[in-house]
Amino acid sequence: MKKVVTFGEIMLRLTPPGYLRFSQTNAFDAIYGGGESNVAVSLANYGVPVDFVTRIPDNDIGKCAMMEMRKRGVGVDHMIYGGDRLGIYFLEIGAVSRGSKVVYDRAYSSMSTIKKGMIDWEEVFKDAQWFHWTGITPAISQGAADVCLEAVQAANQLGIVVSTDLNYRKKLWKYGKEPGEIMPDLVAGCDVILGNEEDAEKHFDIHPDSVDVTQGDTMDAQAYRSVCVQLMERFPRAKKVITTLRGSINASHNSWSGVLYNGKEFLEAPTYQITHIVDRVGGGDSFMGGLIYGLIHYPDDDQKALNYAVAASCLKHTIYGDANQVTIDEVEKLMSGDASGRVAR
Repeated sequence: MKKVVTFGEIMLRLTPPGYLRFSQTNAFDAIYGGGESNVAVSLANYGVPVDFVTRIPDNDIGKCAMMEMRKRGVGVDHMIYGGDRLGIYFLEIGAVSRGSKVVYDRAYSSMSTIKKGMIDWEEVFKDAQWFHWTGITPAISQGAADVCLEAVQAANQLGIVVSTDLNYRKKLWKYGKEPGEIMPDLVAGCDVILGNEEDAEKHFDIHPDSVDVTQGDTMDAQAYRSVCVQLMERFPRAKKVITTLRGSINASHNSWSGVLYNGKEFLEAPTYQITHIVDRVGGGDSFMGGLIYGLIHYPDDDQKALNYAVAASCLKHTIYGDANQVTIDEVEKLMSGDASGRVAR
């Protein structure tokens, strides 16, 4: 099997134990993660050869992040060293009516100071079939946006499938450019587009029909058909547009599903009720990892690929940390309708 390549920033995540607030804690759990590295870990769990490309500092913390990827079975040979620091983010995990909170400390990170020409994309893409990036990367800095575009264009020239998770992050677009100035050129080179209603609105001013995401369980899949159609019309290279559907009853209880539009069919996945969320960070990344796996392994069955993605990401909500740690057997068990959670003896 040819490999998948993902590109983006990996960070040190610092989280108070349990459900403590920042103001209560005297200690932080240390975890490494990031949008594209999380996708890579999911794919490695499913036996897909995958390389994660990033820029990290040549110090102990950068090397710990690299070792975390290696431990999870992700290829690290094309990581490059440079810059002064690894980005950090602090996560306070919410519960019930108190939402989670993120504080970023990633200014002047190694990845934010990356420049065009630092990565040999032709070498990176040898034996690759798929390239994945997210909207987080071009939000970091102009340099990161430039290198991301460099990668997309190289993948297009080599005939490699390109996917993106639009992933709008309001707190990151701080270097003087608006998403609408950067994202269109990048997304124009994509074959597979994943995004939710906020991503489509903030990046491209595309809105779902009559949906208010602040009003709890907004899971009318048909309302998002127009988002998928508009995205495909805006970016005609795209062969599949996918939207995750999250109904946020509260921070501990979400309903979860997804839809896929392939230009002909509008497909809906089953809806799961996740009533005791352990960690929802990385939910979209686990969806994308499951989707890439599904589209590669079920090339003629978009419904099965979508169902796999939704089931995999449903299970991620039970896993502490950024990255999904579930197996193919566990995902397929849930897909089959077994959500009992019985002990495997």
